Amino acid sequence: MRKRRGRWLSAHLGFVVLLLLGWASAALAGTLDRAGVEALFPKPFIVQDRDPVLPVWPIYKQSYNDDVLVAYLFESEDFQPIPGFSGTPVNLAIALRPNGALLSVRVLSQHEPVFVDGLGPEPLNDFVKQYEGLSLNQSIKIVPPGRVAARNRDGVAAEIDGVSKATASVRIINETIVNSALQVAREKLGFSKGRDPNRVARIKDEIFAPLTFEQLLARGYIRRLSLSNAQVEAAFQGTEGERLDEEALKAPDEAFADLYIAEVDVPIIGRNLLGEANWRKLMDQLDGAPAMMVISAGRWTFMPENFVPGATPDLIGLAQGGAPVAWRDFVWRDRLDLPQFSNADAAVMRIAPEAAFDPATPSQFSIRVIREKGIVYPEKFSRDFNLAYSLPQNLFDLPPEDKGLGLGSIWASRARDISILAGGLVVLAFALARQKLLVRSPRAFKIFRLSFLAFTLIFIGWIAQAQLSIVWLFGLIKAIRGEGTFQFFLWDPPTLMVTLFGLVGLFIWGRGTFCGWLCPFGALQEFFGEIARVTKLRQFSLPQRYERLARLPKFLVLAVILVTAVFFSSQAEKVAEIEPFKTSITLIFMRSAPFVLYAVALLLLGMFHYKFFCRYLCPLGASFSALSFVRRWNWIPRRKECGSPCQMCRVKCRYGAIERGGEVVYSECFQCMDCVVIHDDPKQCVPEVLAAKKARDARRKQLEPAQ
Repeated sequence: MRKRRGRWLSAHLGFVVLLLLGWASAALAGTLDRAGVEALFPKPFIVQDRDPVLPVWPIYKQSYNDDVLVAYLFESEDFQPIPGFSGTPVNLAIALRPNGALLSVRVLSQHEPVFVDGLGPEPLNDFVKQYEGLSLNQSIKIVPPGRVAARNRDGVAAEIDGVSKATASVRIINETIVNSALQVAREKLGFSKGRDPNRVARIKDEIFAPLTFEQLLARGYIRRLSLSNAQVEAAFQGTEGERLDEEALKAPDEAFADLYIAEVDVPIIGRNLLGEANWRKLMDQLDGAPAMMVISAGRWTFMPENFVPGATPDLIGLAQGGAPVAWRDFVWRDRLDLPQFSNADAAVMRIAPEAAFDPATPSQFSIRVIREKGIVYPEKFSRDFNLAYSLPQNLFDLPPEDKGLGLGSIWASRARDISILAGGLVVLAFALARQKLLVRSPRAFKIFRLSFLAFTLIFIGWIAQAQLSIVWLFGLIKAIRGEGTFQFFLWDPPTLMVTLFGLVGLFIWGRGTFCGWLCPFGALQEFFGEIARVTKLRQFSLPQRYERLARLPKFLVLAVILVTAVFFSSQAEKVAEIEPFKTSITLIFMRSAPFVLYAVALLLLGMFHYKFFCRYLCPLGASFSALSFVRRWNWIPRRKECGSPCQMCRVKCRYGAIERGGEVVYSECFQCMDCVVIHDDPKQCVPEVLAAKKARDARRKQLEPAQ
């Protein structure tokens, strides 16, 4: 009874600690104050008061005439607090120029395990410096480090170097920078809220052919909205605005509005419509901004008597993706060299570059017709009429195929790793589900196990970087407490796949599915154990009564790590360094000497006491062990002779996971399946050997009289 109680306590201690600490409170994150902002932007910069609505700091610089807005400074955690692998967001100070370019990006705080004590903070600081000068109008793509020759910063898709061993972390940081900057751009710079400004096509300057106005109109380069008086009157029918336009009632078939729209910054349109000299002059003045030519030849005009030159027109609007686009009159008053429009109102509307207007995406124009009733305080009635505008795709360089900044692009970029890992997991699932077939030949099983462990170490660990760590529990606790989301699990697809497979295996077979097959450091330890076996190093083991006590430290380590994560979060990653995973797997021993010596010492210790760290110190193993009560089946075959009198499996079990009475302690079983091999091997299983011997003796006795 005492033994069972001790096993129950050790198996559930870590789980209870996890649940209790999940509800504890944590300290609030700090933010920049004025002194902190002025330290980042000292004189001659001028720091204005923080915006009372949007948490941004306007940064100005003095000029001859007036102070000029240089940038908006903000903290990323105020806009996109995407949790990293510790469950804590990386907090960045981002300065965004009024034209949508990034002035600077600096790291304020971060708890990413690989940048804390692994690679150190310097690679992260160098990574974020690459964003300086990039625009939100570009598609920012992270490429493997070292591809400097292929890096492009000025095109539609800007390329920046990633960081080796930190692929998922830098993608999270990229998402943080771009999405938080987009939020500020949409609120402060007029970026469209309905579209992704990161996906903007570029106009091909080389496409041109001489075309007349009629040809431009026929090809759809110029779009026309023609409304008769009768059509407008029909729109007001049934309202109090009906029959208020006497001129329309007298001549219902005559034109009310005759509107023409053309994007003049497209060479094949602008050069033909304005003439070469006028178009070149206009392009110089626009300074790269898109622009629309609007011509109104009917009764209705977008330039009424109270129209203010240079202002945003009230009676005509532009939208794209269901959201309004900021534009205004460019005060271009050169006459059109077109006789049919000699008396028409014509203007160039300059679109704000910050609006990220995409010329290759369909847009919508609308005109507003207003009727008034009354004299002193007239009552107004309005109706809107729409005109769709789109241009052929061959006029543009389209952005490279991109599935967005979010999780889809990350999963797509890891397609190779995901496919290989999925194949490996399918093989493992089939093997574990067909154990009798797997262990039919002890030699074949040994080859399979060592081969799969090599796959786990080399591919899952060193290539795919899918070593699950206790650090993931930090993020889980914060998500449970509502301080973050569970989305951080999705940023590293291979690790998520290993985790889910391990949890499913935990339900079916127990903790050994992960610890015995899918943990890269566990696989590395097992190979060191094989070296010890081949070289016949003397192995030490604990008496069974001490073995049970020796299992408790890993639960105490888990409790200390979780307490630190909740109450002393800044120290959590340092305490988690008891795991040698970052040193041996993530960084492949490319780290400072103390960490390497610690990892090597554990591996060498495991050569004399089999998988010492996994059995007695691993906090992640403690987590799986604590949750092993969810296992539904006793899958390891047993005979009535197991434990009494046969002790073969217990003696051969290198994990000490079989009790003297023959009972398997699944919370400590690493699923090496040595006992299953023995059970199914008539040459090793003692009851089977004895039964075979008795059968031979019985046959011999039967044959003796005949002799």
